[in-house]
Amino acid sequence: MSASHHQDLIIKVLGNGDSLGTPRVYCECAVCEEARGGGLNVRRRSSIWLNTGEEAPLLVDCGPDWRHQMERLGARRVERALLTHAHVDHIGGLAEWADACRWLEMTAELFAPAEVLHDVATRYPWIGGRLLHRPLEQAGDLFYGSWAIRAWKVNHGKNGYSYAYRFDHPDGGSFAYCPDSIDLSDEQKEPLRGLSLLILGTSFYEEPYPMSTRSLYDVKEGLQLTEEVGAPSVVFTHMSHDIDARRDYGLPAWARFAAEGMELRVSAAKRGV
Repeated sequence: MSASHHQDLIIKVLGNGDSLGTPRVYCECAVCEEARGGGLNVRRRSSIWLNTGEEAPLLVDCGPDWRHQMERLGARRVERALLTHAHVDHIGGLAEWADACRWLEMTAELFAPAEVLHDVATRYPWIGGRLLHRPLEQAGDLFYGSWAIRAWKVNHGKNGYSYAYRFDHPDGGSFAYCPDSIDLSDEQKEPLRGLSLLILGTSFYEEPYPMSTRSLYDVKEGLQLTEEVGAPSVVFTHMSHDIDARRDYGLPAWARFAAEGMELRVSAAKRGV
């Protein structure tokens, strides 16, 4: 990935679900039952697909629904991806991707902080010949087209840590992808300031459990965080079966829930989304 010309960034939501997706196999709640009928609440594991028209598209996270997501997208090859962390709902499709690369007789690039790639190599030791590991610490300045990429570590609550990514264009546009986080410190919140768009993981609308037992913000907390960092627009992803897409939650005009296939455009100039 290298610096290039002025282009807006197109973000396609490939999946908007939490680690178990919706419907959950064991569950017979109204949301899961509606999803079993192919309704609005079907949620595959969270992932996004970026495109500027300047370079090959960039995948962010590669969960166990990767094959379905690529088929729906009509993509026959994936050349590069960023990973937020090495939990199965974010890396469970790597073996299939590597196998696709083998059949295509190609190699692809897998970008992530070194500790994430170490965990990937431990779990999938056979994929490195097809998915070439690119530790961010060694890659120097990282760009996707004209968009500079910044990674930083965020608190994932009882599940340890994850990474968030911020994309900045020299003309002023910016967005951040932060699918797995909770109770961020002031230092971890700082890269969320000055955004055009925030994509934030929120599993529940309101989660009434002690913070120490949780791993993601809920929607109410996500709204507060968005206001605190001054982002003019937020899209909530990584949702559990607690969120019912048929219900009106009274979200403010600047907030919405992600949906599979949703397309967002972030302007290279600081005009917003």
